[in-house]
Amino acid sequence: MVIAPNLEGMYLCDEAVADPGVKDIDAAYAYCRQRKLTGAAAVTRLLDTLEPGGPKGDVQVGYLATLQLLALYRHTPKGWVIDTARADDFLKVISQVRRPVVVYFAADHFDSINPLATELRKDPRNLMQLRDGKPLELGYFGYPIIPYTLSTDPAIPVNKYRFQALDYMAKRMKALPKAVQGRIVAYTLAGELHQLFPDFENGTGAYQHIQVTDYSPRSVAGFRQWLQGKYHTIEQFNARHGFAYPTFDAVPAPAKDIRKEKLTSYGEHYDAFADGTLPIAGWLWDPQRIITRLDLYIDGKLIGPVPRGLNRLDVYRAEASINTPNTGFRYDFDYSALPPGQHVAQVVAESGGARHKLGEVEFVVVPRDQSRVKAPRPAVLTRLKDAKQLPGARYWLDMPRPSQDVYYNPLARDWNLYRESQVYDFLKAFHARALKAGLPADKLYSHQIVPTANSSWNPQLFAAGTTLEGSAPWKQGLNMYGGTTDSAWMRDFLASHKISDYGVPEFNPQQWKRDGAHLAAMQSHYEGGARFISPFSFSVIPRKYKGAESSAIQRMQLSPDNPHEGSDKFYRAIIEFAKR
Repeated sequence: MVIAPNLEGMYLCDEAVADPGVKDIDAAYAYCRQRKLTGAAAVTRLLDTLEPGGPKGDVQVGYLATLQLLALYRHTPKGWVIDTARADDFLKVISQVRRPVVVYFAADHFDSINPLATELRKDPRNLMQLRDGKPLELGYFGYPIIPYTLSTDPAIPVNKYRFQALDYMAKRMKALPKAVQGRIVAYTLAGELHQLFPDFENGTGAYQHIQVTDYSPRSVAGFRQWLQGKYHTIEQFNARHGFAYPTFDAVPAPAKDIRKEKLTSYGEHYDAFADGTLPIAGWLWDPQRIITRLDLYIDGKLIGPVPRGLNRLDVYRAEASINTPNTGFRYDFDYSALPPGQHVAQVVAESGGARHKLGEVEFVVVPRDQSRVKAPRPAVLTRLKDAKQLPGARYWLDMPRPSQDVYYNPLARDWNLYRESQVYDFLKAFHARALKAGLPADKLYSHQIVPTANSSWNPQLFAAGTTLEGSAPWKQGLNMYGGTTDSAWMRDFLASHKISDYGVPEFNPQQWKRDGAHLAAMQSHYEGGARFISPFSFSVIPRKYKGAESSAIQRMQLSPDNPHEGSDKFYRAIIEFAKR
């Protein structure tokens, strides 16, 4: 297994750092570019600190080299062309650092700080849209984000440039000396591809008043074509869902909240529950491990075991006595077959042969006509013990909110499935382009987020689930933070999705309360068959070029003198693990 840290500053040469006249990082990079110098020496020193004596043994230290594809371009009188000097700089680092390397071809919404990206932002064809026809204005801890389209059409300007840059770099990679090519462990493709939503930085757990992408004209037309491909005729579609649309062209992309907007047809309704899914979720801290299982009951009937051990970094941060982020539980209940009226969800903990009520909440299934339903109160389990009697156990039921009203719209389920297909199809097209360009299939990995690993997140906002299946044509690269870096839930996820040969392009436990947590996390993936993990993140940029280190990203930079997020512990654990 290769430990391949994400690196910041790989183009920063020693000569610029040593020159007292170079006052800031931009001037330093310009100094290095003008002299055709790179930061290969600084990168090598860092990696030699993590694994002295060079790469050897069953665990080796390499690095992840990020290349933003749109940043390769420069403007000329004839238009935008690839700046070969920028490609040369990247390839020099690859050639000069004699360590295993993971090459990250970035082309997602984070490929946004460059002159070409500024130009592409002005053209609506390049962007996903909200329901009002406007693109999102987003940032991530001060870093601007551009919501590039997920359309696979190569004629769209942003795709034209992304694909051309991928083709060009593949050609250059294949021309490298065999020894350099042999050091390339993997290529990760495109970046975290998913749909987008307002307040990307803080809104991952939004369930009330949500907005999603993509409602651009091209996307909505694609949705109607997708429906026709699935249902074949409008008659079959209407019969399946109880609608009366005259043609597929009349079918809307669901976007309106029935609670506060007038609908032209019921198919327009959309919210976080409209696709028939109601999350039953919260957190449970059971330090003595006396709870043997959690079960979900609806109206007194057993539905099944509740998955637990999911990531809840928020709880870990908030409660000093809780020493693991893996406290989340969640069951995504399909309520679409329930009759209209009031229902009761109960989360029941079993311990010592007795059942204890961990949480209980009512919810209401509302019929399409929003009429009042007269029905007896549903049955519930009685004679349950109070979970507060369980020694040491602490818990909370976060979702759903009491008396949550839900309105099932089968078209909303189709809309979410279509949005997932958009994410999958773009990654598939990018992967196919990489194959056609001659990059080796056994080294092509995705670079994806796993929203369902966080029990408080709303995975519908991302719509990335289909890309995470082991049946995908690429090898899986799955980003992991917090408890997901070492959890039974993640191991079960990998097994159930038939994922064995995988990588972790971003990896950080973000823990500081337990010694050994970082070593255990790395060992877990060594045993699980990971080809590489990429600790996030290291920097070879001197402190004099940095501002006040207060952002969440800077707090996660790994060094022996950074106590935030357990960064110092992770740093030392990497050195220890690399001795194997």
